[in-house]
Order: sequence, then C-alpha cells, then structure tokens
Amino acid sequence: MKKSILHITLVAFLTITAFVANAQQAPIFTNYEYSYTTINPGFGGLSDGVNIMGIYRDQWSGFEDVNGNRVSPRTFIVSGDMPIQALAGGLSFSVMKDAIAFEDNINVNLGYSYHMDLGSGTLGLGLALALDNRTMDFSKAIVIDENDPVLPKSSESDMLFDANIGAYYTVPETFYAGVAVTSLLKTKGKALSENSGSSSASFVGDRTFYLMAGYYIQMPDPRYIIEPSMCLLSNIAATQINLSAKILYNKKFWMGVNYRHKESVGILAGLGIKDFRLNYSYDINIMGLAVKGSHEFAVSYIFKLDLEKSPRIYRSIRYL
Repeated sequence: MKKSILHITLVAFLTITAFVANAQQAPIFTNYEYSYTTINPGFGGLSDGVNIMGIYRDQWSGFEDVNGNRVSPRTFIVSGDMPIQALAGGLSFSVMKDAIAFEDNINVNLGYSYHMDLGSGTLGLGLALALDNRTMDFSKAIVIDENDPVLPKSSESDMLFDANIGAYYTVPETFYAGVAVTSLLKTKGKALSENSGSSSASFVGDRTFYLMAGYYIQMPDPRYIIEPSMCLLSNIAATQINLSAKILYNKKFWMGVNYRHKESVGILAGLGIKDFRLNYSYDINIMGLAVKGSHEFAVSYIFKLDLEKSPRIYRSIRYL
C-alpha cells in the first residue's frame, strides 16, 4: 500500500512538472562541467582543439509507476566544440535527449562564441540557436478523471525554436566562471488539445539562468590538485545548486563529492588517459523518499590542434 502511494505521488509530481506547469524543468547533472557546451554557448571553442563530450544520467534508476511504465528521468547529451581562428572564436553543437515520465524531448543547439583576450584569461561571448522537439504521450498518464476534456487522450508533440546566450571566462588551469540563459525567448507552442479551446495547455520553453565557477588549487605536493566548483540554475520558480570538490592525482585519477541542496549527495570518480576522460558518479537520495539513487556517466576526448596563440602573461606559478 505504501509503495503504491509512493508511486502515485512521484508519478503525479513528474506529470505536473512536465505538463501542468506547461514547461519542462531543465535537467541537472552531477558532472555538470560536461554539459557546459549545451547550456553556455560562450564556452564553445575555448579548449585547444576539437572537444567531444557525452553524458548519460539515469535518475532514480529503474523507478516505475503502478502499471510498470518506467517514469524516472533519463537524459543523454552528446556535444562538440572547436576554435575557429577565422571567426575570432569558436563553434559548438549539442544534441540532448531528455525523457521524464511520459514526456520525451530532443534538443539541438548550434552556437557561436566570440573570444576576447582579457589579461591572463579568455572571455567567450556566445549565442546559440536552439530547436526543441517536445512529445508527451497522454494515453499512458494515470489521471483521476479519464473524461476530463482538458487533457488530450493521445500522444501530442510540437517543435519550439528558441535561443541561448552566455559568457564564459577562463584562465587555463587556474580559474573559470560563467553565466548563461537558456530558452531565452520562452517560446510557446500550439495548443495541445483542440477540443478545449484557448484554455488548453501547450508546451513552453523553460527560461533558465545559470551561474558556474571553478578553481584549481595546486597542493604543495605537485602530484595533487584540488578542484572546488559550483553550478547554480534557476527558472525563478525553483532554484537548484551543486557544490563539488575533487582531488586529482597526476591528472590521471580523481575522486570527489557533490552536494545538491535538499536532494542528493554524490560520489564522483574519474580516470584520465592522455586526452581521454572517463567519469562516473552515484547520487544518494536524501529527499526522504524510498527511491533508488542516480547513476551518471560522462566521457570526453579532445583532438588537439596546432593553434598559434598570442603571448599571454599567466599569474599562476605553474607557467613561470
């Protein structure tokens, strides 16, 4: 009985988040630095080559409703960016597939970042065009009144066009900070149900604000580096923050922890082989609900390019 109540409560929460609010809350990642290409177009092209990244997140792993439908959020991102000297900046591209309850979305971003040398670092100012294909299968929803005329009875979909903007400042191996806004235009789609007239709900882009920062602390033993970082996102109605800290050994192995306010504590581990990075994290639920934890995998590889860069004065003693 308690399990059924829990199922119904969480499924109702997921459905309300995806439908009644008329907007989908942006997904959040424990390895959030691997999502920067998607959420902050200013990040594009600031590395030394073609940077390929991917993330897969399985939140509340295996959670199902009372009918056996898997309704736990699952998100997959693949992205790439590279510097383009002829454009005085860089280009970025990302594809994200996000499924939550009975809603399935595919988001495609194509961005440009203009780069400016500022002191010992580089500032990227970016703009991305976003295409969001939203689909929701109402036939699988568990509703109180199946004859409610407001709710569609079948699968509904729509295509939304929007834009993202962002700024990202980085001092190599020392510090980074960025701000970004996704779904800037907060585009509203067509009515989902023709029978319910102008009062019918519709898909709406969820404008989300991001603040991110990180710092690299060189320990007395040069083999060890500590990386504290944070990522805050807010759509005004709700705000979420990640606070993380990792310790690296020879830049080949690392472990860390992540705290997500009132939601989870994450354990992180990673491995680096030359220009390849592999990361895994497991989030332990602290919401007080009897749901499983969340798994997340993140990978990246950078194809180094021989780029001519202007001389720069670094403040870090590692560059003396």
